[in-house]
Amino acid sequence: MDVRICFIGDSFVNGTGDPTYLGWTGRVCAEVAQQGHAVTAYNLGIRRETSLQIEQRWPQEVVCRLPNDCQGRLVFSFGANDMTVEQGSNRVDLATSIAAARRLLQAASRQYPVLMVGPPAIAVNPAHTDRITHLSAQYGDLCHSLGIPYLETCRLTAQSVLWSAEVQAGDGAHPGAGGYGELATLVSNWSAWRDWFDID
Repeated sequence: MDVRICFIGDSFVNGTGDPTYLGWTGRVCAEVAQQGHAVTAYNLGIRRETSLQIEQRWPQEVVCRLPNDCQGRLVFSFGANDMTVEQGSNRVDLATSIAAARRLLQAASRQYPVLMVGPPAIAVNPAHTDRITHLSAQYGDLCHSLGIPYLETCRLTAQSVLWSAEVQAGDGAHPGAGGYGELATLVSNWSAWRDWFDID
């Protein structure tokens, strides 16, 4: 099977801060390949992008990478940048973020199998993490209503000693290889991801 997966999102999808340049997306695909599944993976993470920006670009990004004769699949992950405060307010307010996510997920799921990985914590900024936690819960409810599997990651990354240590040692937002390895483990063990490859 010609399985092609587009990972679409922000800097956490990009793997920013990982000196191995694998991030979590590279790691989960490497594990799938080790189990005998051939996958073509496209990392479409762009730093600082919000839900509104991702909504605008994903169709054009995907159409040229997923021809009709392949098994195309999409994994979305975003939201942390929406909850970044600039000039006294969130870059994207909560209602607008949810509405953008609804539109893009509805459109995407009409064409492809879709998964959504929730935004991780900004470990050194408790207020930012609180905003992400609230957004993540709303995203989870939205995905449930749309029948799209959702993986919550904010709470677990906020509790991770390794994630926090690497964020503090890095740029204040992104972990290193160890933190992305923990996030990759969450995705690899997720039943919705494993079902894509019939992994018990």
